[in-house]
Amino acid sequence: MAEKTSVPEMYGSLVFNDKVMKDRLPKDIYRAVHKTIQNGTHLELDVANTVAAAMKEWAVEQGATHFTHWFQPMTGLTAEKHDGFISPEPDGTILMEFSGKELVKGEPDASSFPSGGLRATFEARGYTAWDPSSPAFIKDGSLYIPTAFISYGGEALDKKTPLLRSMEALSKQAVKVLHLIGEKDVTRVTTTIGSEQEYFLVDKDMYKKRKDLLLCGRTLLGAPAPKGQEMEDHYFGVLKPKVSAFMHDLDEELWKLGIPAKTKHNEVAPAQHELAPVFETANVAVDHNQLTMEIMKKVADKHGFACLLHEKPFEGINGSGKHNNWSIQTDTGVNLLNPGKHPGDNLTFLTFLVAVIAAVDEYAEILRVSVATAGNDHRLGGNEAPPAIISIFLGEELSLVLDALEKGVAFEGHGKTQMGTGAAVLPHITRDTTDRNRTSPFAFTGNKFEFRMPGSSLSVANANIVLNTAVADVLETISDALQEVPEHHRKDALMEILKKMLTDHKRILFNGNGYTDEWVEEAAKRGLANLRSLPEAMPSWISEKSLSLFTRHGILTRDEMFSRYEILLENYAKTIHIESLTLQEMTRKDFTGALISYMDDVAREGNAKRALLPGAACKAESKVLAALDEDAGKIVEHLEKLKEDTEKAEQIAEIQAQASFYQEVVLGDMSELRACIDHAEALIPDSYLPYPTYGEVLFSLR
Repeated sequence: MAEKTSVPEMYGSLVFNDKVMKDRLPKDIYRAVHKTIQNGTHLELDVANTVAAAMKEWAVEQGATHFTHWFQPMTGLTAEKHDGFISPEPDGTILMEFSGKELVKGEPDASSFPSGGLRATFEARGYTAWDPSSPAFIKDGSLYIPTAFISYGGEALDKKTPLLRSMEALSKQAVKVLHLIGEKDVTRVTTTIGSEQEYFLVDKDMYKKRKDLLLCGRTLLGAPAPKGQEMEDHYFGVLKPKVSAFMHDLDEELWKLGIPAKTKHNEVAPAQHELAPVFETANVAVDHNQLTMEIMKKVADKHGFACLLHEKPFEGINGSGKHNNWSIQTDTGVNLLNPGKHPGDNLTFLTFLVAVIAAVDEYAEILRVSVATAGNDHRLGGNEAPPAIISIFLGEELSLVLDALEKGVAFEGHGKTQMGTGAAVLPHITRDTTDRNRTSPFAFTGNKFEFRMPGSSLSVANANIVLNTAVADVLETISDALQEVPEHHRKDALMEILKKMLTDHKRILFNGNGYTDEWVEEAAKRGLANLRSLPEAMPSWISEKSLSLFTRHGILTRDEMFSRYEILLENYAKTIHIESLTLQEMTRKDFTGALISYMDDVAREGNAKRALLPGAACKAESKVLAALDEDAGKIVEHLEKLKEDTEKAEQIAEIQAQASFYQEVVLGDMSELRACIDHAEALIPDSYLPYPTYGEVLFSLR
């Protein structure tokens, strides 16, 4: 029997990480690469050639035959084109070659990727550029090189490029502020992310029998199962053996790729689960989350499952999100969002805390756009996920700290207390100074902020681009105000700046229940936006305020901003269009046949009973037939209306108007049609239905 590889041996075994580089590169080359990664400096071609040779040699030893520049176009997915290492020789043999030029730059065809008008379809050239701060890795026999993706004219056609720009902007402004308040040893600041990933696992064969899950990722019809999540027995419940085996294999595949998967458990809804990683530098964390979603689906397939990443795959039970745990770290090892033992006296912490509060309030509408998709619209605002209104939860202690700051008085903290458990065998528990709030979209959770609005299928790049840029903007305001203040007066000046900032932006702070109608009313009084859908949110993206923010900090040009506006609206419209056509087809080809067949059999049974028992009332048969006949009439009516309105939507030329029509009219038509189908489905035996029911799909894993 082969000896099992230990986790330390397995972890990162398929990654060209810092340890591998240190072992394989000459010292001067290693230092040059390390400097590039740490300081964001340019890598010279001679250095790249040496790195490429070592990388190729290592990759071939791992069984790789090809390499690919791996990038993240604005589809929300990843893209790759594979080239072999082989170089034919005149004698019929080959050499395995890989140059520095091939490492640092590629030229994939960019014509078929979304560009939002930045490029004409016939203008095909695009470039990929190596991101040395995100390690290369081996997958499926190829060397994967994480890259940015830009057009022939230099415009960003991806999510990595603006993310890296936003990280640079935040670092620049944070360092300026830290130097002004005396932290002169800091030269660079990085943002870190831990992305909790929720997902559903369902039986693969059942998944294949549902066109809606196959084509749309979510169910478009289906009566609720007799049991859902109301017993709350699935949350943190015992892992079923098949699910546990999947999670075990998933962990190993992720660990090999250097992805620090740490926590796994059952989530609230039946068949729903969660994976949480350890924090990493933002761009690496984004890359790793994209990989995680891909690997989840591959491992699920091997285990006979389908992994569903849609935000709301099943009506009536919780959907899936992706909590974005965000923090700021200096190159000296300090977490700038760590309150320490005495947060009221920690001026550095207070500065960055207030900066985040001001940034989230000032640019809340743009932050909402960053998580807007057709799928996530179904989830946000339900009593299962953060509301569409952005607010910040700080908890009791930090609220008191900021109250003292605003009033200009000293904060006298009460510290942590110990709780007795009432059982001598159990240890005393130290209670945190603040509770948690699961209804808050943006919550402080110890030494980080947890942004809970991103959807489970989304790249977290968008949210962090906005967050990094917004915080950089506020930090620039602080540094500009402090610049001319003499050093010995800066502390007092900073306290006044923070007090005013807090007064101006404290409307965003809310520690209560975000699910209540009262909060919706209160938020409106405070002037907080409640953008329930993507079409409602998108105008904020191209407002002058938004355009100024991103262009001023060099994150996105106006053209790049408008291109993303076009792409998001177009994707939204296409998504609902596909869902509408799928629902129409399922209604006509799948459900209608089952409905008519069952009605025929019920009628036949009634007639047979009357033949045997002349004068029999056949009340049961008559009642079922009457109910189904009424549903059938409504289904025909709503189906025709959905068809007509979908055709109308196709004819609308202006993209904002088209997306709004899909949201306001077509989705409404789909909901009305579904209600009739679901009512009828509840009366029809499962054996008549050509697709598995909710109960069968959700409770298929034993």
